[in-house]
Amino acid sequence: MTASVDILNEARRLGFSHCGVARAEIPEEEASRLRSWLDRKYHATMEWMVRSAGKRGNPSLVLPGVRSVIAVAMNYYTPAEHLLEQGKISRYAWGDDYHRVMARPLGELQEWLAERNPGERFLAYADTGPMMDKVWAERAGIGWTGKHTNVITRELGSWVFLGEILTTLELEPGQPAADRCGSCTLCVDACPAGAIVEPYVVDSGRCISYLTIEHRGDLPAGVSLDGWLFGCDVCQDVCPWNRKFARPTSEESFSPREGFLSPALEEWQGMSPQEFEHRFAGSAIRRAKRSGFMRNIRALLGKEG
Repeated sequence: MTASVDILNEARRLGFSHCGVARAEIPEEEASRLRSWLDRKYHATMEWMVRSAGKRGNPSLVLPGVRSVIAVAMNYYTPAEHLLEQGKISRYAWGDDYHRVMARPLGELQEWLAERNPGERFLAYADTGPMMDKVWAERAGIGWTGKHTNVITRELGSWVFLGEILTTLELEPGQPAADRCGSCTLCVDACPAGAIVEPYVVDSGRCISYLTIEHRGDLPAGVSLDGWLFGCDVCQDVCPWNRKFARPTSEESFSPREGFLSPALEEWQGMSPQEFEHRFAGSAIRRAKRSGFMRNIRALLGKEG
């Protein structure tokens, strides 16, 4: 049987900054919080979260017979700065789509495990399945969920992408990470939309990241994007853990693409559907779809409606 320490070493060799193991139990407390969050309609129009809530609260519904969850994290911090205040793109989307970038090493780790543990089953996700990624990262000891609801690591802050491999293999679990936010409320106070309605609770309907990425149709009347074109990093930018511990990633795929630090809004608003697909091929920006992206540009240029 493969030991947890061997998995950790292989994960690091493949480029992950963190790796840990959690026992695949039903996360009763976290599942209850998810249900409460959904009941308060804080998921806004993301109805897929309602439909998948049952699986998210029970990993055995995702992989029958699951015994362990191997959680991983990958550093994506790039020490660049926005060159314009209008048209800011979230740091996570500066480079290539992280789903694709993480899929390769996750797949390799899954194959490595399968070769050494014949007869066992493995299922990998990189924010692509009905899993509470933050919960498993916390339970595996990678980091804790901060008051802005992002996972914070002691070594890198919150500039990390999360993934996991579910397995029927029984592994020695690690110790869950302790909450180290203390009395700090900088992220809560700094949110330009007041979306962090209380520590550890975000109302998606107010969140600029949700509005510029997931929301379909017109923006709510009177909403301000605070200069953001796609996503928002304010709560992470002010976090003391990020200011003190962030360090550059070694993954070149996360480096800013040309023009992403200074988007040419007037030029971009004229892109045809074909030009949009070509310009943002392999980019997370395609998540907003062309219609949402153009809507955001119009809002920033004062031309909405």
